[in-house]
Amino acid sequence: MTERTRRQLRRTASLLVIITLLFGCGAPSGSAGDAPRQETISISGAFALLPMVSLWAEQYQALNPNVRFDIQGGGAGKGMTDVLSGAVDIAMLSREARAEETARGATLVPVVIDAVVGVVNADNPHLSAILAVGLTPELARAIWIERTVTTYGQWLGVGGDDPITVYTRADASGAGEMWARFAGGATQEELQGIGVNGDPGLAEAVRQDRLGVGYNNIAFAYNPATGEPTPGLRVIPLDLDGDGAIRPDEDFYANKATIIDAIRRRVYPFPPARELYLVTKGEPGPTIKAFYRWILTDGQQYVAQAGYAPLTQEQIDAALAKLQ
Repeated sequence: MTERTRRQLRRTASLLVIITLLFGCGAPSGSAGDAPRQETISISGAFALLPMVSLWAEQYQALNPNVRFDIQGGGAGKGMTDVLSGAVDIAMLSREARAEETARGATLVPVVIDAVVGVVNADNPHLSAILAVGLTPELARAIWIERTVTTYGQWLGVGGDDPITVYTRADASGAGEMWARFAGGATQEELQGIGVNGDPGLAEAVRQDRLGVGYNNIAFAYNPATGEPTPGLRVIPLDLDGDGAIRPDEDFYANKATIIDAIRRRVYPFPPARELYLVTKGEPGPTIKAFYRWILTDGQQYVAQAGYAPLTQEQIDAALAKLQ
């Protein structure tokens, strides 16, 4: 081999080393070039969905560490306002969207089912009679909307003039709208009573008032750890056939599992049971679509654990098709 040939081989080898360093190895291991881009999904809205979405976010983030979540409650009205103004990516909604909201781009995907229930203080002196008689839509209307029934004597058909202290939601909420619709109204604004902000606030107000009645999403009417009624509260049964008495087949309120089963079987009425939605302004982007698809497939395994009723398979299929 001549000296000239050796020099050419050395130059070629040096060039190959440079090319390898520049293109072959890529960015060093662990650098920003290898790491997936971090994304944050911000969510606000209905207290009814807060426990479920929080659990979904925890499980999804464990599978997708590059996706993080910023979640807060505040009520369905706040969530819708936030998402339509661009303050958050997703709203949690516990009612159907209104025409003016869809006109502004609100795009809904159903994710789970739950219900609103009437609640009464566990130390109410008339508790046994309340649990025996229950509530009808007509009676709920007389208590919360018309205010023609203002004492427990009128409610229960017995003597006594203990006043019914009526509580309702002060903030715009899906729970309030569902309870109004159950009582024959159309909007939350028709409900009368002492206004309290938030599901936790309303539950606490009734819990502190022996003569208080109100309504809550089941996530706050039942203890999330035990499934039993929240300490200090009892759920008011619904008199489904209107005969003035709660029969054994109407009494499914002992714990969260029994009422969830009644909702799943469509025995508990719609309303105050309802579908819960996640909402974006316009079509959701790829990251949110991926999260939605996971919720509607693998994420459904956590629904019972969180104390909700699942969507039907037809609802899931329709929602997945909408995401195509």
